[in-house]
Amino acid sequence: MTFRVALSGLNAASTDLSVTANNIANSATSGFKSSRTEFASLFAVSSQGATSTQSGAGVRVSNIAQQFSQGNIDFTDSSLDLAVSGQGFFILSEGGALSYTRAGAFQLDRDGYVVNAQGKRLQVFEPSPTGGFNTGSLGDLRLLTGESPPNATTLVETIANLPANASPPASATFDPADSTSYNAATSLTVYDSLGAAHTATLYFVKTPAPNEWTTRLFIDGTAVGGAEVLQYSDTGQLVSPAGGDIAFPAYVPTTGAAAMNLTFDFAQTTQYGQNFAVNSITQDGYTTGRLIGMDIDATGVVQARYTNGRSLPLGQVALANFANPQGLQQLGDTNWAETFTSGQALRGQAGNSGFGLMQSGALEASNVDITEQLVNMITSQRNFQANAQMLSTYDQITQTVINIR
Repeated sequence: MTFRVALSGLNAASTDLSVTANNIANSATSGFKSSRTEFASLFAVSSQGATSTQSGAGVRVSNIAQQFSQGNIDFTDSSLDLAVSGQGFFILSEGGALSYTRAGAFQLDRDGYVVNAQGKRLQVFEPSPTGGFNTGSLGDLRLLTGESPPNATTLVETIANLPANASPPASATFDPADSTSYNAATSLTVYDSLGAAHTATLYFVKTPAPNEWTTRLFIDGTAVGGAEVLQYSDTGQLVSPAGGDIAFPAYVPTTGAAAMNLTFDFAQTTQYGQNFAVNSITQDGYTTGRLIGMDIDATGVVQARYTNGRSLPLGQVALANFANPQGLQQLGDTNWAETFTSGQALRGQAGNSGFGLMQSGALEASNVDITEQLVNMITSQRNFQANAQMLSTYDQITQTVINIR
């Protein structure tokens, strides 16, 4: 009996050493979670029950419990490296089979999908056509390398001051080539439906009437309509046109694009006793854009950035949590699978419903404490040696009994 008790101690200590060795070996593995060996005593009980003089039957390993404490956040140079500060697992898909991980070292495959080193695709909540994200289903995160489509200019907002002390120009006949036929001019770039850039120029002419100006629009040197009147009050505020909007006639580009219908908003223009000044002039169009990068914010929203200054939402990184994370099945490669013991995966977004925040350009380090593991190693080693000594002692006692004559 004593031999079996000591042997059970050897086996338990050996398992503890194996767990400690695995922890130490993975001390530099991103997203790795350490394990702890848990023991339980063995006690042989007969059908009549135990007696007060009955000794124990040894020890067994009752559980190897995973420790899901937070690892340190280490910053990297890759925007595709992700770390969760708080609760939550990244969701991965391989042929429809889902797994879960805390290791956020992702990269692009040849098809533009965001994958881990094993080729499993990162899952996101896909953008909804009505705005936001569809949290009811998962999709693969894919970084499209095509160009961002253009948007034709339709509205131009102008903030400028026209000088109240201006006189009508010397030349009464307007000619864009003759600077004496207008008081001021300003230009901006506008875009057609194909993304081609065009130069739009506004000319301002003071009329003999008090507080009255006219403005003309030229695109690529071609007149668009005629003179439009701007009427200001005696306090310098625009009174006509009402609301400040002037819709110019359609301009048909030579690029084959659709006709351009431009509306200029002059509501914030003024007529004060200062020099002509354009404080701001903005338009709502943009040309095509090439992908230059990707941003992921603290809530996991993935935005593709393009050279035209636009950002396109690609999805929101989905996270999962479990009622009993220690019930997850280890798959290797710092991946886990859902089990009956872990409970069903609870999906959500970073920063909501108890989920942690996401950090782009960072990885969660292993939560292994080397100092603690070295202490455990020494303790397990001494435990092993003590049980081995017990076997040796029992063997000597047995030999003594055998040698009695």
